[in-house]
Amino acid sequence: MCGIAGMVLANDTRPVDGDRLRAMCRSLAHRGPDEDGFFLTPTAGLAVRRLAVIDVLHGRQPVRSEDGAVVAVLNGEIYNHRRLRQYLAARGHTFASGNDAEVIPHLYEEFGTGFAEHLEGMFAIALYDSARHRLVLSRDRVGVKPLHYAERAGGLVFGSEIKAVLCALPERTPDLQAFSAYLSLMYVPAPRTMYREIRKLEPGTTLVWQDGRCTSRRYWALADVPQRQDLTVARAAGILRELLVSSVRQQLAADVPVGFFLSGGMDSATVVAAARRAEPDAELKTFSVGFADRSYDERDGAALVADRFGTDHTELLVEPAAQDVVDGILPAFDEPFADPSMVPTYYLCRLARRDVTVALSGDGGDELFAGYLTYQADRYARYYRHLPRAVTGRLVPNLLRYLPRSSARASFDFKARRFAENAVEEPGRSHYLWRVVFREAHKARLLQPDVLAELCDTYDTHEPHYDAGAGFDRLTRFQYTDAHVYLPDDVLTKVDRVSMAHSLEVRVPLLATPMLEFAFSLPGRMKLPGRQPKWLLRQAMAGLLPPRTLAMGKKGFNAPLPRWLRGVYRPLVGDYLSRDVLRRQGYLRFDAVDEIVERHLSGVAEHAREIWILLLFTMWAEQEKAYR
Repeated sequence: MCGIAGMVLANDTRPVDGDRLRAMCRSLAHRGPDEDGFFLTPTAGLAVRRLAVIDVLHGRQPVRSEDGAVVAVLNGEIYNHRRLRQYLAARGHTFASGNDAEVIPHLYEEFGTGFAEHLEGMFAIALYDSARHRLVLSRDRVGVKPLHYAERAGGLVFGSEIKAVLCALPERTPDLQAFSAYLSLMYVPAPRTMYREIRKLEPGTTLVWQDGRCTSRRYWALADVPQRQDLTVARAAGILRELLVSSVRQQLAADVPVGFFLSGGMDSATVVAAARRAEPDAELKTFSVGFADRSYDERDGAALVADRFGTDHTELLVEPAAQDVVDGILPAFDEPFADPSMVPTYYLCRLARRDVTVALSGDGGDELFAGYLTYQADRYARYYRHLPRAVTGRLVPNLLRYLPRSSARASFDFKARRFAENAVEEPGRSHYLWRVVFREAHKARLLQPDVLAELCDTYDTHEPHYDAGAGFDRLTRFQYTDAHVYLPDDVLTKVDRVSMAHSLEVRVPLLATPMLEFAFSLPGRMKLPGRQPKWLLRQAMAGLLPPRTLAMGKKGFNAPLPRWLRGVYRPLVGDYLSRDVLRRQGYLRFDAVDEIVERHLSGVAEHAREIWILLLFTMWAEQEKAYR
């Protein structure tokens, strides 16, 4: 794992600033604490910070073609590099190390800008072709690894994180549409960032800069996966089990210690089970975190799986500190991000990094195998919409007012109110609204008038993907939308940033390309035939996982945020959601924010997610102003 950065200029009248390139690289030191590397000409510069995982002693970057005309830097891992190396060697290419990154310039010589189609792994790549004065950026298929860029004065600047790009931008402007999307979703969806000048390269995309122009194209699309109707459940479960073991075996390869995140849920347990099958005699290190609040704590389930597979298991009771948010979590993201699971994930990564350099996680299982409760809500909403308007518009909402409020995780009153509010919308919008925190009407009360005047409906972050998935059945179409928005921009962003804050590489074997394509080739009725989420995955893991794990319902990796906001994080709320701070920043109305805070702190209502979103934004805005 690494951090990469660089720039290219249209001409050499104003050469690349080497000091600025080095500053960009220094800003990514946490992503690669082992060494740095540079390539610099008057019109182009590449930089890399390396976390040594493969060929620790000799795998330096940048890597070059034999004649030095093609230079590349890599953030991530290329899992099929050995097979590619054999192919390229047979074609006459020579190699100086065992580094997985070294196949990239040679692949480019063979396949040009389409080289990424031949890679299997998680990666963000920058390649410079000096003969053509061409810069090529490419990102892995599902977006495990990040890449940001900005066009500037006929040239282009890029970096693994926004902070690296900002080192080369003298001016930056807040993107209010990105802010609006953040208020709705807790994150900023690609291709936007919180700065108008900076964009996220979307997953499965290659961008080419040449002659002062940028062009981009999708080199892989999930919508192109052919659909299969020929498999029985037994055969599909058997194929899935084989793919799981193969994917995990491939991603266990490393020249440094490897461990596993173990939450107690199905997905992480599946990865550990597949690892034990792939390496029957290996020592497996597993790591879990838990909470004093039992409704959020999954340590018992994790311990059960650890015992089943004989792992060296370490667990931690999370006792958060407000200063960790200020000094560690917030700076890791460079833009507002408020998924509450960022907090336990931060502590989990810190725990694992004490013993290992690489960790395998179970991320992606919900998107591939229909694990989210929202997919069941989508099904029920299909029938709810046909009820008389007197029932859905008046009777049900009135009855729900009498439900007692609860701060327990995924409480019945929370789910019931969300369902009644959103199920009456058309299917695509309804699915989007399950995850929305601040709807458009809420923003009208919350935002200053001059900010509100520039905003539009943020459903446009999801609608193009929902439309693009029209070739799938109803369930798979919802999964397709989540795989293009929520998965890369929330789940994978969260894991990348907080793991890299601790210089820990996290791999996601459930998102290997064969797994992705197989899951999306199957009809929805095979993944969720009834009420039990991840039904096919449970069939595949029957006999391997403990019966209790197989029977476990969906919980998710959440945190007791309502209690923390009334306790350990309360000083942050008082400091950053104060009248003075909000007036100075100019985005939010204090009276509307204060009402939300007071209702939550007094116990009258449950507004933890709303407060967390507002708090993380104002904290980001204060830090951003200090960095200017």
